[in-house]
Amino acid sequence: MKKIKIVTDSTLDMSEEDILKYGVKVVPLSISIDEETFLDRIDISPQEFIKKMKASNELPKTSQPSPGAFAKVYDEIHKEGFQVLSIHASSGLSGTINAAYTASEMTEADVTIVDSKFISKALSFQVEEACEMAAEDKSMAEIVTKLEQVQKNTHLFVVVHTLENLIKGGRIGKGRGLIGTLLKIKPIAVLEDGVYAPVTKVRSSSQVIRFLSEQFASDTAGRTVKKAGIAHADGKELALKTSEAIRKTAPGLTIPIEDTTPVISTHTGPGAIAFMYELEE
Repeated sequence: MKKIKIVTDSTLDMSEEDILKYGVKVVPLSISIDEETFLDRIDISPQEFIKKMKASNELPKTSQPSPGAFAKVYDEIHKEGFQVLSIHASSGLSGTINAAYTASEMTEADVTIVDSKFISKALSFQVEEACEMAAEDKSMAEIVTKLEQVQKNTHLFVVVHTLENLIKGGRIGKGRGLIGTLLKIKPIAVLEDGVYAPVTKVRSSSQVIRFLSEQFASDTAGRTVKKAGIAHADGKELALKTSEAIRKTAPGLTIPIEDTTPVISTHTGPGAIAFMYELEE
């Protein structure tokens, strides 16, 4: 049985150390802003991108990787004698997985593609699980079955600090958006079946923290939390305060906090955070 190597895309929020440790191949999306184009996290860091986005009058544009970019990676892995397990951002949010499917038909590599139905650190939960199982020489079928379980047991909440990017991107009407901005409304949504679903609106950071803490306590009652994490787009203060509040509910829980990828920041805008956790089966 051939060994398995994991491929993903740059909507993943995972530390460089873990990417190297697991040997994950990350195929980057690209971002265009003020007539410049950058490969996500390669040509521009999350911090540099936030500065550019704040200074720009236009919403940055994101592009999925080309099928050729995926095919090149698949070919390289095939030459090394591995099977490919390609795990990607939710198809409900990005067309990246379609490029991966097209690439799988352009290569001789044995490629299995999984729609994670998530992004950010919630995507990393599945990537890490796959890497650990591959290292234990588990079969492709075993890994894919396990990833389905991880998906069912993962929760992701995203809090948007400003409606500016949603207005620029035409996701909400300008009038409604400006009213919401004046009222300082902070929408909270979940990622459900791979798409965003609004759950509530609050007007202060303290209300955000209270809602997330109470939701976490409710979801995890009688359950074991396997992994958790917070990603933010220039929202570190809220991320830290949320982490502190969650740890009161779950003492000893490790909650890594990371800058999210520029691709995600484009859609959430500055100040956003995402809180994610995976429960044991």
